Amino acid sequence: MYATQISVWSRLRQEDSSPRIVEHPSDLIVSKGEPATLNCKAEGRPTPTVEWYKDGERVETDRENPRSHRMLLPSGSLFFLRIVHGRRSKPDDGNYVCVARNYLGEAVSRNASLEVARKLDFSSCSFSQMVLPQSVRCQWCRAGKWSYRICKIR
Repeated sequence: MYATQISVWSRLRQEDSSPRIVEHPSDLIVSKGEPATLNCKAEGRPTPTVEWYKDGERVETDRENPRSHRMLLPSGSLFFLRIVHGRRSKPDDGNYVCVARNYLGEAVSRNASLEVARKLDFSSCSFSQMVLPQSVRCQWCRAGKWSYRICKIR
């Protein structure tokens, strides 16, 4: 009987597998106050636990703090009830990774950036020196690391 128990135990252990990420998060640009989801899905046996890290620090979710605006979904994805970006609270923008773990090891997702969309400030726009028909006027606008060219036809 003891040998049978060892045989069953070793067979179960042989079927176990280390975690692997099967859905990586993607970069997001989201408006302040809007909901957002960073997807992550992991496989392994036993089923891996998933944690999220932002800029190298562990992300606090509703599992640790019921008042958190971040929820760890059963799939492993990170859901934001609303994107926070301000002086009073730690902003949500940054670089995120999900980490899946079980007793056989861990798997780390690709990096995904979450950027808070900023409203364009048209006062910082400058007219371009492009050679265009006189009926077309273009402006260059900068908002954060992005540049926009806005053209108007008169």
